[in-house]
Amino acid sequence: MPKNPTPIPGNGPAAPSSATQPQQVQVRIAGQYIKDLSFENPNIGKLITSPPESPNLDVEINVGVSNLGPNLYEAAIEFQARAKAKEMVIYEFEIVYAGAFQIDNAPPQALEPMLFVNCPSLLFPFLRRIVADMTREGGFPPLLLDPVDFGALYLRKKQLGMPPQTGGPSTALS
Repeated sequence: MPKNPTPIPGNGPAAPSSATQPQQVQVRIAGQYIKDLSFENPNIGKLITSPPESPNLDVEINVGVSNLGPNLYEAAIEFQARAKAKEMVIYEFEIVYAGAFQIDNAPPQALEPMLFVNCPSLLFPFLRRIVADMTREGGFPPLLLDPVDFGALYLRKKQLGMPPQTGGPSTALS
């Protein structure tokens, strides 16, 4: 069985030096949390005695980003749902679910899409579970959210000429 030859210095391709090789982007979730939560069920008495026909549900999702410190960013999904039947409010639900992300070695052109697309995509399954649980605990069928294409949401915002900004105060993406 042949042995592997010992490399001879200066023979073959040179190993890339760490000074010329770009550092790998590192993303770490420092924490995730509910920033704000409200579930209102103002007409439960009427709903129990005479359930409405054909309730209407309006849902809105926004993404906000803010800088928390050096290489530390917050991405927050702002979710609102309002169920109505004619003029009667069935329920109103608002939640802001956020995560703090430590992002190192990200090129400036990659940071914004990462914060507005990748970070909310990581948070969404947790938000989805909370929304389903809260609507169920509020006495209604669980509201099961379809997956959200945060990339399309981001691109639509950019096409409307409203580029989101990072590093300053929170900005919304709807």
